Amino acid sequence: MPQATQRDELMPYAVQPAEGRGRRLHVEPESLTRSPWQRDRDRVVHSSGFRRLQYKTQVFINHEGDFFRTRLTHSLEVAQVARSMARYLRLDEDLTEAVALAHDLGHTPFGHAGEDALAKHMLPHGGFDHNAQALRQVMLLERRYLAFDGLNLTWETLEGLAKHNGPVRRPSARLAELDALFPLDLGGYASAEAQVAALADDIAYHGHDLDDGVKSGLLALDDLVDVPLVGQALAEARALAADLPRSDTRTPQRIRHEMVRRVIHALVSDVLVCTRARLADLAPRSVEDIRAANAPVVAFGEAMEEANKGIRKFLFAKLYRHWKVNRMTHKARRVTGELFTTLTESPNLLPAEWQQRAGGKDEGAVHRTVADYVASMTDRYAMEEHRRLTDLSVAG
Repeated sequence: MPQATQRDELMPYAVQPAEGRGRRLHVEPESLTRSPWQRDRDRVVHSSGFRRLQYKTQVFINHEGDFFRTRLTHSLEVAQVARSMARYLRLDEDLTEAVALAHDLGHTPFGHAGEDALAKHMLPHGGFDHNAQALRQVMLLERRYLAFDGLNLTWETLEGLAKHNGPVRRPSARLAELDALFPLDLGGYASAEAQVAALADDIAYHGHDLDDGVKSGLLALDDLVDVPLVGQALAEARALAADLPRSDTRTPQRIRHEMVRRVIHALVSDVLVCTRARLADLAPRSVEDIRAANAPVVAFGEAMEEANKGIRKFLFAKLYRHWKVNRMTHKARRVTGELFTTLTESPNLLPAEWQQRAGGKDEGAVHRTVADYVASMTDRYAMEEHRRLTDLSVAG
């Protein structure tokens, strides 16, 4: 497979900087030194929501170990994989990176456990999901600029956040509200750049969850022998390590890293080869042809898609549903639910800024404000706030 080692001219079906739809929420002059999507990326990186990802759960609760991935390290790994794929495909790297870095800004504390709790409590009030919440974060909730709320990102970056997993033909109430504010053509596919970010998300997930699962001791290397793709990568890594001294305690760690590297390489290589083939078949002449296609252009081949599903099935059964993870998940749902219930029943317990956002509004708006507040919390802050609200021995 040929290598792309430097930035080449963009393909015609890439999003072209000169043809972007711009910042429609609030008009701003363009930067003289950065492209629109470099500017979006920088706004994401400097946002409060992005910094909080450092202390939000990926699989393991933040305090369980400093060496496990968090939402921040996950987002950085996604951006790294996505950018290299975009360069090879001659797409706009900066837009790809902006979508990759922003895609998890709507995640709650405690990962999917926190999201499940908020979704349950918000069901009568428009629902809750992290994808729509990421859009709320960048469109409404960030408070950094004098002239507007949110980050005022470009249409293309917002489209990528809304549709990176495909067309949204039946949007949630919350996503529909945001789409009414800034129409994002939800019924079509997103740009190839956003599709690359979505596949990079899957690839990074599998790589680092295998790594963290073994590192934590919840998975053993021998558990992976029969996992599609992973077993082959493990066998190759062990063969390479055959001549290393058995007494060297670092050998299992090196085998683990080599295995993960090979898994990621195989997944990325398959996406690039199959995407090139899909693009050749479609022969798109502009990004609008990508958006109007009947299927995503960035995708695994059939065999690798089955292997990918096999890895996901294994991780759900053996890692995400491990009894030790289940215990933490149970506690995380309870803490998140109790925070939400306490604060919606007594919104005067909210910090002053959040009381101001909720004050004098109807019940649904109060619930929405509390959901925004709880979703913004880090793992550590959520645990501390729960103690402040429920434990008399802790100062409020």
